[in-house]
Amino acid sequence: MKESVLKKEFSEKDIQRVRNLVKGKDGEKTQTSVGYSKKYIHRNEGEIWEEDGRKWTIKDGIKQNITKLDKAKKSINIPLFCPNCNNIMKKRNDKPFYRVHNKCFDCVIEMEHELKKEGKWEEYQRKIKNDEIDNKIKEFKFYIEEKLKESNQGFISEDGDMEKWVGKLNEKEVNKYISSVVDYLESLKE
Repeated sequence: MKESVLKKEFSEKDIQRVRNLVKGKDGEKTQTSVGYSKKYIHRNEGEIWEEDGRKWTIKDGIKQNITKLDKAKKSINIPLFCPNCNNIMKKRNDKPFYRVHNKCFDCVIEMEHELKKEGKWEEYQRKIKNDEIDNKIKEFKFYIEEKLKESNQGFISEDGDMEKWVGKLNEKEVNKYISSVVDYLESLKE
């Protein structure tokens, strides 16, 4: 009979791995590595710093990137609890009313009830209507400004052909139109 001889030598790493498996420590390291590690800097809650050209902060113990859109994100996100009464905001009307009043639907109903009792209801309605008209005027002016900035040098048709157009908007006529529309909207205010 031939005797089988193991001709391979085991390294210390292999032996340590088998020892760890036998002991039930299958996730343990068998060797140490040397490499680059970044210097740790302890940051406190709410601290803001710049690193790699980005701004960072710590909120609730988590490192977060500060972006230009944080204000927009904050306005879109609706909290779980009403900041006014601390009730859960899960009703159908809570979301739209929170966006306008920053409180739940029930709190808005209560506030409006108090305004009616105090005799300030008409003034409140007038303010809401006037604010809405002011926003429409801003949106209209912005829309017209954007349209005036657009180039009418050419147009790509549905077929993919480039059509050349000649002519430009008459800015005096456009300004007359803007002022007439704004005057009309202003006349709707109470």
